[in-house]
Amino acid sequence: MSIHSNIPQIGLGTYMMSPEEAEEMTYEAIKVGYRHIDTAEVYRNEKGVANGIKKAINEGLTTRSDLFITTKVFPGNEMWGQEQKKYDDVIEAFQKSLARLELDYIDLYLIHSAHANNTRIEQWKALLDLKSDKKIHYAGVANWNIKHIQELIDLDLPTPDTNQIELHPWAQQPELVQFLNSKDIHIIAYSSLVPLSTWRKKEGENSLKTRELEDEVKSANSIFKQLATKYSVTESQILLQWALQQNYAVLPKTIKIPRLRENFDFSFSIQDSDMDMIKLENKGGGITWEWGDPLLVD
Repeated sequence: MSIHSNIPQIGLGTYMMSPEEAEEMTYEAIKVGYRHIDTAEVYRNEKGVANGIKKAINEGLTTRSDLFITTKVFPGNEMWGQEQKKYDDVIEAFQKSLARLELDYIDLYLIHSAHANNTRIEQWKALLDLKSDKKIHYAGVANWNIKHIQELIDLDLPTPDTNQIELHPWAQQPELVQFLNSKDIHIIAYSSLVPLSTWRKKEGENSLKTRELEDEVKSANSIFKQLATKYSVTESQILLQWALQQNYAVLPKTIKIPRLRENFDFSFSIQDSDMDMIKLENKGGGITWEWGDPLLVD
């Protein structure tokens, strides 16, 4: 089945959640109606996600076949003192994630970034073999740019089912989005809520968000505040609906149950004229990674 029709467009992001938070929010999200949960080996909360899934299934809230679970292998980054993972390392990392999640298969397995410039291709071949062996349903990447995906095309390798990238009105990536759509690669947007004044306010939640950007979103003249008032919704709902109307899957993260419901409730659409106005808010590259935009990796 095509991933376009199979992936739930609203998922729960779990980045920076503790295992205990991931367990609670996975369970509560499933209660609300979420069926897409996104985690990763480097989040160190796969076990928490597993516990939340088990609790929900044991209570009859859902079944495994109704869930869409995503996790990721980190490729290794030599600038951080990490070796680039080879084929066997990826297979081993997958088996460990599968065990932590206590699942028989993963719906979507991603290479978390393109930092492994010397072993990207063999990492991708490992994912293709996992898919061929039906251990994963879909194989994808995250934070890959056009050059990275073109490398696969030039070698006549199958292209990813998905590319998960930072996407929001400040980082719209029009050239990359056009390329992904032309190659039938489903787009998953992360960090959709970057333009909120409340985004990443806890100690240790760092990013490239500047003081000027902070001041802009606090302004009463913020376009997102204006549109939230116009449509009688929240600013976060405006940001998520902007993505959903362009057929991006979204992964809003929260540890507050009322926000879980808010991020799942979309009974409005943004008018074309307002979508055109939001298009003017594009400021260029990503903000989420404090070490620099991963799309700029060679």
